[in-house]
Amino acid sequence: MITNEQRAALIEAAIEVRERAYAPYSNYQVGAALLMEDGTIVTGVNVENSSYGLTICAERTAVGRAIAAGYRKILAVAVATDNAGSPCGACRQVLTEFAGDVPVYLVDEAGNGRDTTLYTLLPDHFGPEHLT
Repeated sequence: MITNEQRAALIEAAIEVRERAYAPYSNYQVGAALLMEDGTIVTGVNVENSSYGLTICAERTAVGRAIAAGYRKILAVAVATDNAGSPCGACRQVLTEFAGDVPVYLVDEAGNGRDTTLYTLLPDHFGPEHLT
């Protein structure tokens, strides 16, 4: 169970890191924050590229940072955009690799938005459990 304090800190981290996004082409800055098992928050931003296919989303940047730091289990996710947008399909699938049906907080720059879950965003998901 995620506490109100953890939820607030996760959302705040996503909103704050969003300002560091590199989005000169779309001007759509995204910040993501992941709550790890030990309470650590790992963040990421979208990083666009002039070769558009090489752009990486904030959620996948955060997952890569978490894995590089030795984490393997995500307890909750916050994504901050200018309009409380939802993660793309690729990000949903990558998040599923390291999280179960965890809370996902979708917020705008003021912290307004909606709470959902990863499996609501990715119904009939495919995860590691399907490979055994």
